Amino acid sequence: MKAALHAVTTQAPELPAYVESRNECALFEHAWRHQLPVLLKGPTGCGKTRFVAHMAARLGLPLHTVACHDDLTAADLTGRYLLKGGDTVWTDGPLTRAVREGGICYLDEVVEARKDVTVVLHPLTDDRRILPLERTGEELAAPDSFMLVVSYNPGYQTLLKALKPSTRQRFVAIEFGFLPPEQEIAVVAAESGLAPGYVRPLVLLAGRLRALKGHDLEEGVSTRLIVYCATLIAAGASIADAVLAGMIEPLTDDSDVKAALLDVARAVIS
Repeated sequence: MKAALHAVTTQAPELPAYVESRNECALFEHAWRHQLPVLLKGPTGCGKTRFVAHMAARLGLPLHTVACHDDLTAADLTGRYLLKGGDTVWTDGPLTRAVREGGICYLDEVVEARKDVTVVLHPLTDDRRILPLERTGEELAAPDSFMLVVSYNPGYQTLLKALKPSTRQRFVAIEFGFLPPEQEIAVVAAESGLAPGYVRPLVLLAGRLRALKGHDLEEGVSTRLIVYCATLIAAGASIADAVLAGMIEPLTDDSDVKAALLDVARAVIS
């Protein structure tokens, strides 16, 4: 069975909280004003999706978000003919809607999608800024307000799933990482409601666990996971239970690795 397309459209939402680490907000705004596509790259849970939502609200733009997956095809993005009430009706996909209406089309984890997706994106990422719809015979010109944004995690790239250089060079690229400790503490405290003094050891632990990426772990602790852990503690869970459920269990299923991570946690949070 074909996986469902997870696409969400929001109309100029309220400004989500976002802490700028460098000059990414200004870069993004410059790119939008000059009709340049943007590629966001960075580890899972470091704030890429929140950043796009923040910028869409800041610029007053609708946001069309698509969570890419293995079965996502070009037709899922552009649209297809569907039977409705006995009639065959063309139904726009999220990319086509964004091109028709303007706004930001955000393809999250674009490398997960099938190869034909990049073929559809190419005409939108050069000076043509068009979306050809072969099935309807249309050729849509993107309005000035349209912006294509894609993201991916370089740490998950393989020979089978990677952005080709010819695709990457069609985008302005912004690299994301985790915030410096003091900024991350402030973000986690604000998101979770846990006092900064209690958040500090969690961020310190996350830093220690991130240093293990590429050794015992495929991925480090995301800011999102720290927020989950802090939220559990703020709700009344014990620190030990919250760390296990919020920061250790999501990282690994290997019992030996899990035991080693718990030892690190006990040493940091005593």
